[in-house]
Amino acid sequence: MKRQKASNLADLSALAGVSISTVSRALADNPLVAVATRDKIKQLAREHDFQINVAARNFRLQRTGAVGVILPLGHETEQHLTDPFFMSLIASLADALADRGYDLLLSRVIPSNDQWLKAFVESGKVDGVIIVGQSDQIDVIETVSASYAPLIVWGASIPGYSQLTVGSDNFEGGRLAAQHLLLQGRKKLTFVGNPAVPEFAARFAGFNAAIAQAGVPQGAVLPSHVTAEAAYATVRTYLKEDGAPDGIVAASDVIALNALRAIADHGLRVPEDVAVVGYDDVFIAEQTTPPLTTIRQNFVLGAQMMVDLLFRRIAGEEAASISLQPTLVLRASA
Repeated sequence: MKRQKASNLADLSALAGVSISTVSRALADNPLVAVATRDKIKQLAREHDFQINVAARNFRLQRTGAVGVILPLGHETEQHLTDPFFMSLIASLADALADRGYDLLLSRVIPSNDQWLKAFVESGKVDGVIIVGQSDQIDVIETVSASYAPLIVWGASIPGYSQLTVGSDNFEGGRLAAQHLLLQGRKKLTFVGNPAVPEFAARFAGFNAAIAQAGVPQGAVLPSHVTAEAAYATVRTYLKEDGAPDGIVAASDVIALNALRAIADHGLRVPEDVAVVGYDDVFIAEQTTPPLTTIRQNFVLGAQMMVDLLFRRIAGEEAASISLQPTLVLRASA
């Protein structure tokens, strides 16, 4: 005999022995409902071929069912979504949001004024916002986050700023990278990246701290854009004009990958002549020649934590910034 389908929330409510509102929240993955109760209600829904009308529910709850993921590129207007760092983190965010039954609304923004974020959150298109990187927009983000609670930033936690952030301990990551080179006997180190970017600034500070502790000559800094061709040209020019360091700490894997290319084209070997350590551990880092030694940021865990914090804020709960511990991934480039 064919099972009769539950036709509405009231039917499921009666079957589960809970209120209609609890059924609605459970099917929407609301964290206010206990996990065991949510699982029970979802199982009943599957057994009775019940599917909630998502559009009607969102309209009733004044929700959109979408989260905005914004990439502000104030300092890197040439950077694109195909950047391996963006692809790694956005893919993890998309999975984490899909697990919550939410869509991802992606927006790449080149700010032309300081109202871009305010306009986005007031558009009514999303229930919350995740910002990937502070770029040179940290003050804009801080202003909006003061009055818009469901806003999470992948970036650096900076003293004096209250925006809610998730990110790796960038100082520790920079320190680990430089320390690894120093322990191999490298004494002439160069940091390649733009220290004006908050995350890169912390990595540079960690780089300098390791050098100071080792008592070797002060490291050099080579400001560079993160796009492939710009990073390649910057490192290639540096090698021609200033000579080669014996170790490079790159502020990102994209910079590091193109430093490998520039070093090879200059007739030098990695790691024999110049050792290179990247930062991120993007998906192509182990496929380079030689495979890239790098500092790993856990994108999957970071995305899950950002989404968790966001939904806690949507539910009106308090939340605190999270710093993830970076790890050194040893491969062949250093």
